[in-house]
Formats: sequence, structure tokens, C-alpha cells
Amino acid sequence: MEPKRIIVVGSTNMDMVVKTSHIPIPGETVLGGSFFMNPGGKGANQAVAVARLGGDVIFVSKMGNDVFGKQSFQLFNEEGIDTGYILSDDELPSGVALITVDQAGENSIVVAPGANASLQPSDMKGVLSEFIKAGILLLQLEIPLVTVESVIRFAFENGVKVILNPAPAARLSPELLSHVDIITPNRSEASILSGIEVTGLESAKLAAIGLRQQGVKNVIITLGPSGALVLEDDTFYTIPAKVVETIDTTAAGDVFNGGLAVALSEGKNLPEAVVFACEAAAISVTRMGAQSSIPYRNELILANWPSSK
Repeated sequence: MEPKRIIVVGSTNMDMVVKTSHIPIPGETVLGGSFFMNPGGKGANQAVAVARLGGDVIFVSKMGNDVFGKQSFQLFNEEGIDTGYILSDDELPSGVALITVDQAGENSIVVAPGANASLQPSDMKGVLSEFIKAGILLLQLEIPLVTVESVIRFAFENGVKVILNPAPAARLSPELLSHVDIITPNRSEASILSGIEVTGLESAKLAAIGLRQQGVKNVIITLGPSGALVLEDDTFYTIPAKVVETIDTTAAGDVFNGGLAVALSEGKNLPEAVVFACEAAAISVTRMGAQSSIPYRNELILANWPSSK
């Protein structure tokens, strides 16, 4: 089958990353090691992941009319992303994220959203005609919730599969969740959304059931090095993660979601798509940075995942 087009709606940030021995506790100053800047933002990361993994993607976002915004726009074009619906805000700066990465590869992130916070439902008018031709909508929660709700509702009404990565976690209405085909929280996000603390596989199953009861059709809870738990209809699947040396987990969830969207756009079933997504995410954690860590399709060594291009 011809792969379906993917629309990613979400945030764009410039990540400022410091590698250090451990993440500071309140009031503590830690002398870090290397510092670098890397384009990021959950929406942008997922759009780049879709493009590098072989998907046909439109990215909808809003950036400041500043050096960070112009640099990001150029990079998106170089990745082969359709940038025709990216907007520029003349008043607010581009979003930035301050990231600390410890020696175990875990991270702590603070985001100043900037122009991301001004992406409104009215900004979606130009791209709505593209939804009719698209197969999948992928979005996150680093833009205003009213915009998320509006876009999901329109996609649902037009038969577009909706993948929601609920990050950062926020309380979501049953009406919104009933329009979501697949929700992809990590361990902590699943705990917040379901009210059930996820500490292992059995508690993850309870959280997944709780999310299903709130109206979501299918649930994928990502469990880091333990892989992913999938609840499709009434069936659970556990997908193991590839064992790798973790250096930085910053964009692993975004790579997972981008890979999931690509595999589904190519007609793979949900467990197959999660295997593909886990493989891509495993490669990303072996590298520093957000978009700099995202793999290309030819780096995935699964024999049954040929290039779609």
C-alpha cells in the first residue's frame, strides 16, 4: 500500500544541554561538563523522526521571528519536512528548553514555551484541507490544550487516526480521550493520567485499563529499558526493548512516537509498529541530544523493515 501522509502538530524549541554527574537538587549548584545547543521541542523532534524514518510529513508549529526560529525552519527544510504551515510570531521568542543530563543518561528539563504558547485553533485553518488527504495526526501537549482539542476533534470527524503523546502530562477530558485512537504515555505520564502509580508491568496494565475506561481506544505505555506495554482492544502485548548502552534519553519518547506513526502509515499492525518504534528509540538513547540523536531508516537493522523511499 502507498504510505499515508502524517501531520505533526506541536512545539519547536532550541535545547540548551549540559552534561553533568548528577541532576541538582533544589538549592544545589553542580559544575557540569560539556554544553551544546540542539534543535528540539517535542513536535519538532517527532516531525524529524517521521522524516528520517521514511515518512511523508507536514509539520504545523509556531516559532519566534528570531535566530532560533530561522535556524529551525532551515533545518526542517533540509530534513525534507513540509514546512508550508509553520508560522512565525513577531512578538514572542522561539521556545527554549534547559536540559541537564546526568552520567546515567537521565535528564531534567525546564521549558520556556515562547511562541509555542500562541499556536491557536485559528492558526489551523490553512492546514485543515490537508487532513482530508492525511492518514495520521500526531501531537503532544507542549502547545495550548484548546488547540490540541480542536485539532483532535477535526481529525476524528474526518476519519484521521489520532496518536496523542500526552507530554507533559495534563488532565484530559473524557470527550477528548474518546477521539484518540492511540495514547502513548511514559511511566510517569501514565501514573498521572490514570491515577495509578506505574512501578512495573502489572501496575502498567492497570493504568492502561484505566485509560481505556476513560475513552481511549488503544494504549501504549513506554517503560524505558523494559520496552512497551500495548493494550489493543482487550489484548495486552509486551514489546521488549533492545539492550543498549544509554547515554542520553532526551528525545527517546519522541523518536518512539515518530517511528510508531511511520510504521502505522505503512499499514503495519499495532504490535509490529511498536517493535519498529522501540528499535528506533533504542538507537536514539545511545547518542547525545534531541534531533541529533534521531536515527535514519537505514540504521534500523530489522530485516523486515525495508526503506519506504
